[in-house]
Amino acid sequence: MTNPSSVISRKVVLITGASSGIGEATARYLAANGHRVVLGARRADRIAAVAQEIQTAGGDALHRELDVTDLASVMAFAAFAQKHYGRIDVLINNAGVMPLSLVQELKVDEWNTMIDVNLRGVLHGIAAVLPIMREQGRGHIVNVASTSAHRVDPTAAVYCATKFAVRALSEGLRQESKDLRVTVISPGLTRSELFDGISNPQLKAGVHAMLDQSSIPASAIAEAIGYAISQPDNVDVNEMIVRPTAQG
Repeated sequence: MTNPSSVISRKVVLITGASSGIGEATARYLAANGHRVVLGARRADRIAAVAQEIQTAGGDALHRELDVTDLASVMAFAAFAQKHYGRIDVLINNAGVMPLSLVQELKVDEWNTMIDVNLRGVLHGIAAVLPIMREQGRGHIVNVASTSAHRVDPTAAVYCATKFAVRALSEGLRQESKDLRVTVISPGLTRSELFDGISNPQLKAGVHAMLDQSSIPASAIAEAIGYAISQPDNVDVNEMIVRPTAQG
């Protein structure tokens, strides 16, 4: 007979932005620890390859092409996972973009992209899984913010605004929820493709120099997420900041 506690410990975890960086590292880490992971991202070929590698290593992984800016796509992603596994235990809202620039450069298209992915994408994720988790009577939403959700720096005003909003949204959802856990993970300088979207060559070079000097691997964030979701249902790890020791 299957031990009920072991079934609960093997959670069904949906991960957005799972084609690289923190999302990919989290999928690999959680699968290696026995969880069932569902990878979503726009790069369908990449998440298919990651899922296959997880399966080859003995893990349980599914994948589906996902655009978090499209509510229908996110709803279909959640429905796909629920249909296959029968439940959704955890959603990790990880997808994000960070095309840094000075406000005076008026890169409005980049501002809108950050709002659509970093904030609207999180809202879409919540909308897709919240009814399912309410019906289950349990669930966990993990929103990946940033140290930029706690401080504002030049060139990052709009990015910071979206991440401050994610923290506010998460806290509001937490206060409304008695049977749902909500966690905000705020990574510091972490090695990933997030910085590749910076269009200013000088700024991009400067950021990559900082990454070379003081950054942590995406696996460090994956382990923090793993810790948060492994706690008992009556323990809600609300916020974690994980950054390099050398980061100011």
